[in-house]
Amino acid sequence: MVDPDHLTSARIVEDKVDISKPRPVAMGTKVRADVLNTDPDSIFPLQGALGYEITQTLFVGKNTLLVEGPSDILYIKALAAALARRGRVGLEPKIVLCPCGGIGNIRPFVSLFGGQSLKLGVLADVSKGQKREVERLRESEILRVSSVLSADQFTGKAEADTEDLFAPGLFVELLNRAYALEGDQALTEDKLEAADPSTPRLVEKAKAYFRCLPDSIPTFDHYRPAEWLIENPSFLDGDRRGIAQTLDRAEALTTAINSLF
Repeated sequence: MVDPDHLTSARIVEDKVDISKPRPVAMGTKVRADVLNTDPDSIFPLQGALGYEITQTLFVGKNTLLVEGPSDILYIKALAAALARRGRVGLEPKIVLCPCGGIGNIRPFVSLFGGQSLKLGVLADVSKGQKREVERLRESEILRVSSVLSADQFTGKAEADTEDLFAPGLFVELLNRAYALEGDQALTEDKLEAADPSTPRLVEKAKAYFRCLPDSIPTFDHYRPAEWLIENPSFLDGDRRGIAQTLDRAEALTTAINSLF
């Protein structure tokens, strides 16, 4: 009921009580135009409306793609920029990427923002425990089926994260660069595969490998390689092994994302 674009048009209605006297005295209902010059409880609804508007401005736009975490944003941005440098299909500038903190948060997010004249799409990671959740999203009335993309659609794997867009050899090279792994600690494709053969997901294999490294090596996390990549865009230039396969997968993803909006 509070229009955040016209907060000065709002009025505060208060039941005033004078507590300065020995016994409180009711002063009746007062309507105030100076909305910011009153007690914290009365202006709380205005603060909520303003905070909601700020949240939309900072994190979402008219065309918003929900991803699971900040690292997904960096990977997609880096890959899209590499495609654009080659004259291929990058990401439309009008599309805003927004992290929602995991697939379990997508429904509440869509319920909160979906009615605000926004176009929303989803890019979800897929693991064994998430497959049914992705299908429930596709079946849900709050999102059109075509608005839910999943990483497995672009990687040829039954389970996949955004990182699986990368060819294994290129992902290995990325981790070696991001964590300065050298000598016996340097990662190879064979080491990555052997670290956890039970999963096709590169992220889970990397986690398993890093658990075996000395404590002097930083613990693996999703964000650090993505951050290194966005700071070193030339990593995706050239034509060394793995680049073509990675960019082909990335272009299929950016094309699909653009088509959502």
